[in-house]
Amino acid sequence: MSQCAEAAAVAATVPGAGMGKSGLRPPMVPRQASFFPPPVPNPFVQQTRMGAARRLQILFLGIILLPIRALLVALIILLAWPFAAISTACCPEKLTHPITGWRREITQPVLKFLGHALFFSMGFIVTMKGKVARPMEAPVFVAAPHSTFFDGIACVAAGLPSIVSRNENVQVPLIGRLLRALQPVLVSRVDPDSRKNTINEIVRRATSGGQWPQILVFPEGTCTNRSCLITFKPGAFIPGVPVQPILLRYPNKLDTVTWTWQGYTFIQLCMLTFCQPFTKVEVEFMPVQKPNDEEKSDPVLFAGRVRNLMAEALGIPITDHTYEDCRLMISAGQLTLPMEAGLVEFTKISRKLKLDWDGIRKQLDEYAIIASSSKGGRIGIEEFAEYLKLPVSDVLRQLFALFDRTLSGSSDK
Repeated sequence: MSQCAEAAAVAATVPGAGMGKSGLRPPMVPRQASFFPPPVPNPFVQQTRMGAARRLQILFLGIILLPIRALLVALIILLAWPFAAISTACCPEKLTHPITGWRREITQPVLKFLGHALFFSMGFIVTMKGKVARPMEAPVFVAAPHSTFFDGIACVAAGLPSIVSRNENVQVPLIGRLLRALQPVLVSRVDPDSRKNTINEIVRRATSGGQWPQILVFPEGTCTNRSCLITFKPGAFIPGVPVQPILLRYPNKLDTVTWTWQGYTFIQLCMLTFCQPFTKVEVEFMPVQKPNDEEKSDPVLFAGRVRNLMAEALGIPITDHTYEDCRLMISAGQLTLPMEAGLVEFTKISRKLKLDWDGIRKQLDEYAIIASSSKGGRIGIEEFAEYLKLPVSDVLRQLFALFDRTLSGSSDK
C-alpha cells in the first residue's frame, strides 16, 4: 500500500470514522475539515483578456512609447554601470565584509536616483505609503505578494537593500554588476549546502547590528497572481529580528505585470507594460513587527503571524500553497492531467500525511493511471475507496475532496 493509502488507512480506522450520529468520534477527526479545497482559484495562472479597442490602443501607443522607453531603460542601465563598478571594484563575488567608506557614500545616492529614474522611464507611477524603517529598527524587509519581476521596485523604494539572488545572475553582463552593487546574498544551484549557507548568511547580516545593509526577501518564494498569500518560507524569520512588511499593489484596469507559471512571458510583459500610458503601483511600508520569545524560537510561527497581518491589510485570503505546488502543477500537465490536479496545498498535505514532494509526486503518477483507465477519465468515491482498499467514510470523503475540486462527486483526469 502506498504512503498516501497508509495515511488514509490510519485516519479511516480511527474509532468512529465514517459512523453516523451514534458513532464515537475522537476530537481530532473534525479538524480534518482543513483538508477541503481552498476558497481561492489557482494562484499560479494569469489570464489577461483584451478587447479589440484595447489592442488597437496598445498598437498605436506602442509605436511611440515602446522604442522611447526601451532606449531610456538601456541608457539608464549604461549610466548606472560605472557607479556599480566603482562600488564593487576589488570586491570578491561573495562578500565577506560590507561595502563601506567613500565608495558607498558616493555611489549609493546616484544608484538610488537612477533606480527611480529606471522605473519612471518604464511608465511606473509609484505611490509610497508608510515610513521606511532604519537598519537598527528592522534589519529585514519582507515584501508580498510577489507577482512579477517588476516587484524590484520595492528594492528601489526601500533604499536599495541587499537581496537574495541566484549565483548565475551576477554573471549576466551589465545587470550582474548592478546586482553586485546591492551586496546580495548569493544562492548556488550546484552547492548541496546552499540552503544552509544562505540561511546562515542571512542570520549573520541581520544580526550584525547595522553593519550590513538591510535585506529584502520575498518570502513566498515564487510569483502568484496576487489573489492570495501563499505559504511564507521561514528564511527571513529565522534570525529572530524585527522585520518590516512591504505590501505591493498594482491597481490598474489592465494587468500587464503579473508573471506566473502560466501566462505571458517576460518579453511579452515588458512590451505590454512599455506600451501603456502609465502603470500604477503602490508600495506600502507597514509597522515593524517584532517577534516575541516564542516566535524567536519558532520562525514558522513568526512568519505565519506576519503573513496574516499582511493578508488582512491587503484584503485577500491565505493558503497553504508553496513553490512545490508549482512543480506538481507542471507535473500534472506533463501527465495530461488538468494542472489544477497538482494544486494540493503542499504545506498542509505534507504536514498532515507526512509526505514529502517525491511521495506526493508518486501519488500523482498513480492517480493519472487510474484516471486514464476509468470511464470518461473520471472516478467516483467508490472507485477511489476501492483503489485504497478502504471503506467509504467521512475521512475518505475529505481526502477525495482534494481531487474533486468542482465538488461534482467525481475526479477527472
